[in-house]
Amino acid sequence: QVQLVESGGGLVQAGGSLRLSCVASGSIFRISAMGWYRQAPGKERELVARISTFGRTNYADSAKDRFTISRDNAENTVYLQMSSLKPEDTAVYYCNADPWRLPEVWGQGTLVTVSS
Repeated sequence: QVQLVESGGGLVQAGGSLRLSCVASGSIFRISAMGWYRQAPGKERELVARISTFGRTNYADSAKDRFTISRDNAENTVYLQMSSLKPEDTAVYYCNADPWRLPEVWGQGTLVTVSS
């Protein structure tokens, strides 16, 4: 059973930074595109950033120039470095693994709260 465990969420003031981490158990990490999604209260879950197995990245417009996704295949970990945080970034952030030809997997989520 593959599991994703997120960490790094918390309360931060506007303009601050946080780094989220997601560790994947099991053997699918290296064959998975990894992504960070978020869901704010009353809103649908949305993609924040995604990184392919080859390291190609793509970002939501709201995350460009402020967030950076990266992966460490040796540690089975994907990171989301967030800077210049805004109150509208407040949400539960979810890690996602999208392995090739296998069902995708979601983490349990980590709450990020940005105060104004």
